[in-house]
This record gives sequence, structure tokens and C-alpha cells, in this order.
Amino acid sequence: MSVRRGGKNPELERLAALAGEASAEAASVAMERSSAPVPVDLTAAAFFDVDNTIMMGASIFHFARGLAARKFFSNSDLVKFALQQVMFRVGGKETAEGIRSSREQALSFVAGHTVAELTALGEEIYDELMADKIWPGTRALAQMHLDAGQRVWLVTATPVELATIIARRLGLTGALGTVAESTDGVFTGRLVGEMLHGPAKAHAVRSLAAREGLDLRRCTAYSDSSNDVPMLSVAGTAVAVNPDSGLREVARKRGWEIRDFRTGRKAAKIGVPSVLGAGAVAGAVAAGLAYRKRVI
Repeated sequence: MSVRRGGKNPELERLAALAGEASAEAASVAMERSSAPVPVDLTAAAFFDVDNTIMMGASIFHFARGLAARKFFSNSDLVKFALQQVMFRVGGKETAEGIRSSREQALSFVAGHTVAELTALGEEIYDELMADKIWPGTRALAQMHLDAGQRVWLVTATPVELATIIARRLGLTGALGTVAESTDGVFTGRLVGEMLHGPAKAHAVRSLAAREGLDLRRCTAYSDSSNDVPMLSVAGTAVAVNPDSGLREVARKRGWEIRDFRTGRKAAKIGVPSVLGAGAVAGAVAAGLAYRKRVI
């Protein structure tokens, strides 16, 4: 797979668009099946990244920890995965080789397992390792949009099954996440497109907006990462939450609001009027969920 000099990789762009469309379709289907209340404001919504935005740390790593405890793979594999996640976050660059490597690691893990099995484990692991990792300040921002009658979606590279669990537990509308192909309820070992990361998130948000009749100019997007600038840019209002240095710089240049809940007790002081008024808004296990499952 080659990359055009001075341009974008057309194959990665195609796969990002495919991943975004698949994620939007899965989210729409899940919403139709849910009992969530009908929103009062039909054209405005909020989109939240998950890792380090609404949850402390990486949701996929918490999930991997829970799976390692259940002997799905070894602790040494978990350490390798953690190191990979750190390097990916620090580097912040998508490459064809990196995408391919993450995909192969993810697919070697999920192939042959059932959707029901992974979903049930996700429910257990959320209670064990994720429920107490939610940032109160970001959760309050999400609730602000719900109280205004708007829909609230998570947008994450985390598997859509796990992302949906997190959204449901937080009382949100739904989730856009990485979609792994399954047949008769069993993962095939293939992704639909690629991970929902970077440009793929922007594709997913645009696709969902088209399906649900949202006016993106009235929507708000939240993230901590410079990787999510494409998603933040498609919404009428962008908010940098617990931003990395790259996103903080972009936010300052573009005049985006910055919220940092990592120090002191800022989580209790969210300044509701400015954000709502302005808007009104981690592969299947495919962030490289784990290295190959070992037989124990």
C-alpha cells in the first residue's frame, strides 16, 4: 500500500469512509431498538470521544485488563498492548503499516468468538474497571445536552459493542465505534473498513447526521486528542477536553473552548451556558486490542 507524496493515502481514505458508514449504520440500528426517549431538539446533538475525554485512560485497555484476568491472553501480551497504546498516543500518526499491524492483532483475537460472549464480558468489565473512571465534569457536559433535549453519542475506536455498553450505562443515546464483521453472531476475523480513528470518526459523524437529520452547524464535538481534529472540525462547536499539547495548540488558534478536568476540582465547574449556547452542542477490538491470544 503506497502513500501519495504530499497527499493522502486513497486506500486508507476509502477504508475510513467505509468504517464511518458502517459505524453510523450500526448506531442507527441500535437506537431504533432502544427505549431511549425521543429528543425534543431533533437537529442538534453532541459527540464525545471516550478515552481521556469522558473516561480516564483507554477504555480498550481497561477491557483488555479484564480479558487478561479471564485468561483470554497472557499478562505479557497485556504489557505489549499497553506499550503499543502509549506509542500510538505519543506518535499520533496513522501509517499503512501501523493500521495493518493493529488490524492483524485485533482480528487474531476476535475471530471465532461470539458477539454475545464479548458483549457479556464487556458488561462485567465495565462494572469492574470502567464505572469509576468516568470524568464527572465531562459526564455533566453530556447530561447538559440531554437535559436540553439533544441526543448524545460517543465516538470511539473502541469496538462498537463495548462503546454501546458505555453509552447505555451513562444514559446516552448511543455510540459510534469500530465495527467487526460477524456471521450468525460469530466474529469472522474481518473489520468493516478500518478502525474508527482520525478521519473515520469525521466520516461516521457526517454519515449519522445525514441519517438522523442533524444540522452539524448546531452540533458540538468534544475530544482530548489532536487525532480528532477532523471530527471536531465537522461540528459547529468544538470543545477540547483534557487536551493533549497538539489539540491545545489547535484549539487556541481556532478559538475553541478548552475544558481541563485533570487538576483540582474543575469537574464540578463546567460553565454550562457558554458550551450549550455555542452549540445550540479505541479495532472490533481494533485499537490493537491485544496481541495474539495464547493457549493457556
